Amino acid sequence: METYRVRPTLVHSAEETASASAWRVRIRVDDRPGTLARIAIRLADLECNILGLSVLPVPGGVLDEIVLRPATGLPKQLLIDAIRDEGCECSAVVDADLAELVDPATATLTAAKRAVEEPGGLAEVLRGVLAADVVTKVPSIEANPARTEGGHRAVFPVGDGTAFVARRRWSPFVELELSRAVALTGLMTAVRDNVTGPIVLDRPDGAAIVLRTGVPGDAEAVSALHQRCSMTTLFHRYHTGMRAVPRRWLHRLLMPPRGISLLAVCGREVIGLGQLIPSADGDAAEVSLLVEDSWQRQGIGTALLTRLAVLAVTKGERELAAVCLPGDDSLYRTATRVGLRPERAPGDPGTLRFRLPDSRV
Repeated sequence: METYRVRPTLVHSAEETASASAWRVRIRVDDRPGTLARIAIRLADLECNILGLSVLPVPGGVLDEIVLRPATGLPKQLLIDAIRDEGCECSAVVDADLAELVDPATATLTAAKRAVEEPGGLAEVLRGVLAADVVTKVPSIEANPARTEGGHRAVFPVGDGTAFVARRRWSPFVELELSRAVALTGLMTAVRDNVTGPIVLDRPDGAAIVLRTGVPGDAEAVSALHQRCSMTTLFHRYHTGMRAVPRRWLHRLLMPPRGISLLAVCGREVIGLGQLIPSADGDAAEVSLLVEDSWQRQGIGTALLTRLAVLAVTKGERELAAVCLPGDDSLYRTATRVGLRPERAPGDPGTLRFRLPDSRV
């Protein structure tokens, strides 16, 4: 019932009579036993046939959305007055399309399938999910999410510097509807960024380098990566003198608690390793990078940090942090190339913090 096409109809148009095959009626009620039963009886008295019902939680009560087939010639105002006589508020009466009369779960899943198959049609899919009058795509800087127009306007960021702006004149959006739209745009962002699968770097030299998450079976390859790294490279990563990584570290490097390991792989060799570890107290998530000496200054570290930032955003992180040695500005320069605008932590010049793009605009 969430994907009907609707034509806005003002509830105060008292002279209008039933001409559509179905109406969508939104009724604000107190959440008390028997209220819906009384409304159903009044609708039966008016010879209205109830076809579907959705209950939308709202502050202070619920919003019952009823799809019904009205009696021939029934004025909308008569229906509104009957609902008000039961102590309820009729906030909207609009025409509905019976061809799309399906349960909300099916409607949402169908909409998600359409969005995945036709990413360019996401605005139209959102319009259907929200039963909105119009959905437009605008630059994020112009979206102005604080402007809600009494609940009749909502903004949904896409994560690529743009956002969708939805407007609905016939009824304010409710939280459940907005949550569905946020979930849909989040799904499309995940599909676009391919957050669950590997990606292949587009390199001018044609080398096939894949970024993917680490698994326990990569232990030997990660150990070999460390053996090929110079002591200087290892010192910049671990801040202690070492010639090789201890075997007991390998599992933790590949499967960090609550975190992700990201490998850069060329053929069968791991040439780079990045980690994203969320903070236990909700502070900035920690990131770290290790790139084999012979592959440094070839964009591997930049690609790893870019991908870690994407994964962090999908996990709801807002900020990243990295520990660097005094005078080591390599990660600072890498973050700048990624566009993360690194800043030295106040009182701790050895820690860099990177503010992530706000996925909510």
